[in-house]
Amino acid sequence: MAFEQYDMAAQQQTQAVPVNKVVRNTFMLLSLTLAFSACTAVLSMMMGLERMNIFVFFIGAFGLMFLVNKFQNSALGLVLAFAFTGFMGLSIGPVVSAYMSLPGGGQTVANALGSTAVIFLALSGYALASKKDFSFLSGFLFAGGIVLMGAVVVGLFTEIPGLQLAISAGFALFACAAILYETSAIVNGGQQNYIAATVSLYLSLYNLFLSLLQLFGVLGDD
Repeated sequence: MAFEQYDMAAQQQTQAVPVNKVVRNTFMLLSLTLAFSACTAVLSMMMGLERMNIFVFFIGAFGLMFLVNKFQNSALGLVLAFAFTGFMGLSIGPVVSAYMSLPGGGQTVANALGSTAVIFLALSGYALASKKDFSFLSGFLFAGGIVLMGAVVVGLFTEIPGLQLAISAGFALFACAAILYETSAIVNGGQQNYIAATVSLYLSLYNLFLSLLQLFGVLGDD
């Protein structure tokens, strides 16, 4: 019995090493890609780029995501992760510029950015510290993703009062659930590729920031 307990403890310790490595590499790469994305966002603002066409955005974003997933186990996947986050930064720059040009827009952007950071640190910190399994959120994320994408399509062709506000609130909740789910997968060994994990967490942060930006804009009459 003592030998079996020792063997189980040794196995758990051995499994913890790669998990800790994935956690460390993920958050290190996430920090670097966020910094790079911020640089491309500032660059697009300085260049005065206009808001990206929705179809160009979807083609570029989903195309780069496909390539990242395809090459996530190679050095090329690392390069593509920076390409993807840089592209997303370029797309968000004109949006931030539009808010900055409005009265009180600077405060709106600062509130959205600060709230995004606080929420992410709180949720990911809780998942890391508790090591709780949030895999049960997978069904919610799948159904919620379909509903939100359907609402986005409807919003492109209709002008239903309050729909955009509801979509923003929905995306904010979806992003929070995704952060818990993705961080939990990393901690519990469900996600062992730090490049894929980084891109997933980056997308959650991207959606959370945009959603909060619109929500704060509405609350501030922007």
